[in-house]
Amino acid sequence: MQILLTEEELREGVAKMATSISECYANNPLTIVGILTGSVVLMADMIRLLEMPLRVGVLQARSYQGATTTRGPLIINDELMPDIEGREVLLLDDIFDTGRTLKEVEARIRRFSPATVRSAVLLYKEGRQEVEMVPDFIGFKIPDEFVVGYGLDYEDAYRNLPYLAVLEEEDLQST
Repeated sequence: MQILLTEEELREGVAKMATSISECYANNPLTIVGILTGSVVLMADMIRLLEMPLRVGVLQARSYQGATTTRGPLIINDELMPDIEGREVLLLDDIFDTGRTLKEVEARIRRFSPATVRSAVLLYKEGRQEVEMVPDFIGFKIPDEFVVGYGLDYEDAYRNLPYLAVLEEEDLQST
């Protein structure tokens, strides 16, 4: 594996994004909805840095199954999400690749009548977007590489790495 972002770089990037989020919302109550499973590590680090009144919820959105790197149909499970009607909502996701997942999740969230919906992503993969959408908060722009660590996985492995790494061909074959 080749390290793309070190643990320290990730910590600094998340802190910078948290500062931008804090400036945007000031002390207004905020509901963060993390998109499982990739956002778990980011969400844990992010909520410790935010000081406004905060509610946390999750939903699951997935379009990749098993060892595939090819997108399938998007499945969204919002049963664990709190009531967001009339609330400021921030969708939190690990990576903005094609953008389809975040765009579809945002459309689903809007059905619950929040006051506002914004989005924050740790990673913005350059050159892959297929939608007319840009997240409101972006931690890092990265090249079009398959990355793991800091919550991102390959076949449910590598999520626990404290850094972000590019998987190389031999890594894909050894899992």
